[in-house]
Amino acid sequence: MKQLKRTERGWAGYFICSDRCLFRRNTLLEYENQKVVVSTVGRLMVEYWGRLTLNTVGNERYYETMAFYSDPNDMVFHDIDVEREICLGCEWELNEIDDIKANDMHENAVEWVSKQMVEHKI
Repeated sequence: MKQLKRTERGWAGYFICSDRCLFRRNTLLEYENQKVVVSTVGRLMVEYWGRLTLNTVGNERYYETMAFYSDPNDMVFHDIDVEREICLGCEWELNEIDDIKANDMHENAVEWVSKQMVEHKI
């Protein structure tokens, strides 16, 4: 039986303002010939009137998790293919500032995607 390979990476997997996010997770999952990236961003720092403050990353959420198939043309880093998002069947948004809950949300998404990959549902 093939094993699912999991690689934690040190950069955000998506989000145009990810360089301003204090929370970033990026997990590459590989099973058979398939590669999927699960990424969570949050705690977006923005400057208003010369002061840094936390802002939401989306509508009423301070953290969000998304999953994408990797770009088949990226043979080095296997970063996301933005046109091939995977709709998560688990919690993917958090509307409170809590890194521990955001980390748990990311782990749950990784678990959900992993199961879908092994069962050939995605």
